[in-house]
Amino acid sequence: MNNSEKKRMNGEAEEENEEDVEDEGRDAWERTYTDERSWEALEEDESGLLQPIDNKAIYHSQYRRRLQSLSAASAASRIQKGLIRFLCVVVDLSKAAGEMDFKPSRMAVIAKHVEAFIREFFDQNPLSQIGLVIIKDGVAQSLTELGGSPEAHIKALMVKLGCSGDSSLQNALELVHDTLHKIPSYGHREVLILYSALSTCDPGDIMETIQKCKKAKLRCSVIGLSAEMFVCKHLCQETGGSYMVALDEGHFKELLLEHAPPPPALAEFAIANLIKMGFPQRAAEGSIAICSCHREAKVGEGYICPRCKARVCELPTECRFCGLTLVSSPHLARSYHHLFPIEPFTEVSARQLELSRVASKTCFGCRESLLTPGTNKAGPCAACTKCKQYFCLDCDIYIHESLHNCPGCESRRITPAAASVTMS
Repeated sequence: MNNSEKKRMNGEAEEENEEDVEDEGRDAWERTYTDERSWEALEEDESGLLQPIDNKAIYHSQYRRRLQSLSAASAASRIQKGLIRFLCVVVDLSKAAGEMDFKPSRMAVIAKHVEAFIREFFDQNPLSQIGLVIIKDGVAQSLTELGGSPEAHIKALMVKLGCSGDSSLQNALELVHDTLHKIPSYGHREVLILYSALSTCDPGDIMETIQKCKKAKLRCSVIGLSAEMFVCKHLCQETGGSYMVALDEGHFKELLLEHAPPPPALAEFAIANLIKMGFPQRAAEGSIAICSCHREAKVGEGYICPRCKARVCELPTECRFCGLTLVSSPHLARSYHHLFPIEPFTEVSARQLELSRVASKTCFGCRESLLTPGTNKAGPCAACTKCKQYFCLDCDIYIHESLHNCPGCESRRITPAAASVTMS
């Protein structure tokens, strides 16, 4: 080793030592604030004073932009949506998932938001089913079969957390293809891949597997946690899915939740089909029967298939013996709002609210004041385009995401009937 190489190595070692000394010189609370960069959450007000950024208003504006873009797309053309979805969520748990560019790690962030996504998915798609697949050590493994129990999926994922080995996209696609190609024609076959690696270690030609997925009418979407990959982009283009790369944890959460509402149906699935469904009764308390799902004897749990009298644990599902689709009436009622969604409310500025002739400046939903506490100035709100009632930001989101009915419009429908009863 010559003198120049020794000097270069000594210089690199000195720089690393200086960085270590600088980190060790900070207190624990200083290192915490440096990592979180909390000063970026401040902004100046009109008088030049610092105040925290209103994350609630930012979230509401992002939500409204997403809602308006969806409604504009639906208004441009009559889009038929898939209400009975069969979704396979593929989670990459290779060694790349252990990277800590997402705090505390990619794996922890994925597990946290997949749990929220599963609950949101079943809330918006009560007739649909999810299956979980993980990629680890170059092998794709099925965690859970297609089913409608969010707790079962979440529990299975949390038990298997741990990253190791390489990622194999082809093995994952082969596994989900074998699972979804048996789905009946009325079911919408979807794959959502959460991919952390920058490469894929495959046993064969992945292009042939992509064409096989395309032929089986699988809609494959990918959310990347690293740089963009050509093979992922090609997969999504061929199968009609979407490919996005998450910039940070907040962006990853937003991209993931965009897959919760039903997507537009493919042309092959847009044909109306009549589906045989059964409405099972709950099993009597204390009765003992073997569950067809888990092949175990259970006491007083589950539902009885109206056709073959088999016992199942959860709804919605498909009877393992006679193949009848089993649902409950609340599931059908909750799916109704996707057929006739509420139009987005118009945003009302503080100036418009002050000039309005409304006597009571309160939210029609929660009856809270629309005035900012302490200043008595009007804050931002939204108004229904039909009944012209004002709602706060929280009620606007709650009405469109959970309630799916406008309280103002519903009260106008009830009032004439109540008046006629009173007069009679």
